[in-house]
Amino acid sequence: MTRAKEIYKVTLVGGAVNVLLLAFKFVAGIMGHSAAMMADAVHSLSDFVTDAVVIAFVHISGKPTDKSHDYGHGKYETLALTLIGLALLVVAAGIVYGGVAKIVAWTKGEQLPAPGMLALWAALLSIVLKEATYRYSMVYARRLHSQVVEANAWHHRSDALSSIGTALGIGGAILLGQRWTVLDPIASVIVGLFIFKVAVFLLRDGIGDLMEQSLPDEVETEILRLAASVDGVEEPHALRTRRIGNHYAIELHILMDGDITLREAHDKASVVEHVLRDHYGEDTHIAVHVEPKTRL
Repeated sequence: MTRAKEIYKVTLVGGAVNVLLLAFKFVAGIMGHSAAMMADAVHSLSDFVTDAVVIAFVHISGKPTDKSHDYGHGKYETLALTLIGLALLVVAAGIVYGGVAKIVAWTKGEQLPAPGMLALWAALLSIVLKEATYRYSMVYARRLHSQVVEANAWHHRSDALSSIGTALGIGGAILLGQRWTVLDPIASVIVGLFIFKVAVFLLRDGIGDLMEQSLPDEVETEILRLAASVDGVEEPHALRTRRIGNHYAIELHILMDGDITLREAHDKASVVEHVLRDHYGEDTHIAVHVEPKTRL
């Protein structure tokens, strides 16, 4: 099975879970008079939308290089990651606003409806299903080295964790009685703030890669070490790195004995490329510039 098809499979499994929960949560939120459950339902709706985004953009990112895309289409996968972050940010803002409005109304004496048991059961079901979907997705994200599958996995985990907050708020409002129905919108605000945090992290990574952010320091240090491990190669420097979708792009300069032949220098540079591709994947973009070592 190709990488793109495996990503489709994982995403479709998550999408099926989202559709099931989406319908159940909206029904439970409406019938159970729960703001927290309605917030959770909106979160599941955003999950479903991002599943569609993943499928569309992974199809594009999997296209081979062409005349107008010499480095391939990997950035489309990064764009999908960024769009997921933006979707979560909008969802978080709406949830927090709605929850705060209900809390303010409660402080002014408005009586909030008590949530029902159906809403609590929906929250508990969501915790189990979304945590299982997160673990399933992360297995494939690591196997496929896919940022967008990992982002979607964290989206599932954020839904599971937010459902814990939802369950606590709904359960507290049910058990403690009418005076504590405000716990339900408080839980929805906590859910919204958690989603906001996840969105910020996804946007940071997505925008960073779109803006040609360098790879982490530990990766760059490892690249220099691998290049220097090749016999006859000295002082790798002028390193430049970036991420193209799920692949790395690496440019660096190396020093060699100035008296060796052009063929020998080329062969050693090819060994450096082989070592780096063997470590980071065959689709890694590598450019090695050879400089003669200055004799003292």
